[in-house]
Amino acid sequence: MRKASRLFEIIQILRLARKPMTAAVMAETLEVTVRSIYRDIAALQAMRVPIEGGRGIGYIMRPGFDLPPLMFSIEEMEAIVLSLALLERTADEELKQAARRVNRKISGAVPAPLRQAMDSKALYAWGSIAQPAGFDLAIVRRAIRDECKLMLGYRDEVGRASERTIQPIALIYYSQTANIVAWCELRQAIRNFRSDRVEHCAARDAFFKGDGDRLRELWTSGWTEKAVPV
Repeated sequence: MRKASRLFEIIQILRLARKPMTAAVMAETLEVTVRSIYRDIAALQAMRVPIEGGRGIGYIMRPGFDLPPLMFSIEEMEAIVLSLALLERTADEELKQAARRVNRKISGAVPAPLRQAMDSKALYAWGSIAQPAGFDLAIVRRAIRDECKLMLGYRDEVGRASERTIQPIALIYYSQTANIVAWCELRQAIRNFRSDRVEHCAARDAFFKGDGDRLRELWTSGWTEKAVPV
């Protein structure tokens, strides 16, 4: 780990710590020697970072200290670049537009070396691009946030049409489509609805406030076997 990245990580560890952190614990976390941590702490204190404590008792950071925004390491910037590129391959047009805005904002705010990592065109997301859904996936994302029921016109794998009232709890993006995970009021079970089989989708004036977390817990703790495509 580069020294600059290590100093940043030490600050992050101390900012988030609820009790004094020893050099040994930080050294194990960052995979460096205890002596390196002592040197780094001294360097940060020389830069007037408000770290207090000492050897044997641990270190704390006085409240009120914060980092400038958008302090990323090179590796973190590469993760952002690749994540934004992957979003470009989804069928969610609103998220794609948001990803482009994020790219512009970060590129305009970070220092020159990090901007080079964004602009180098050295990392690519490859593979098929999802076909646009027949409706706006933003409707589903808003319904998940607002815990609002949706009415779907849906056609299953053999072409049978049905109308479903669902309580959407998650959206899974694949390379070719997206799956809406929801409680289906018709089936009284959690189901996955492929976005490319949805013929129309609209928010209802009905809600399932306070139930979203409970349904997600059901989905992730044993109901996943029953969350089958319909």
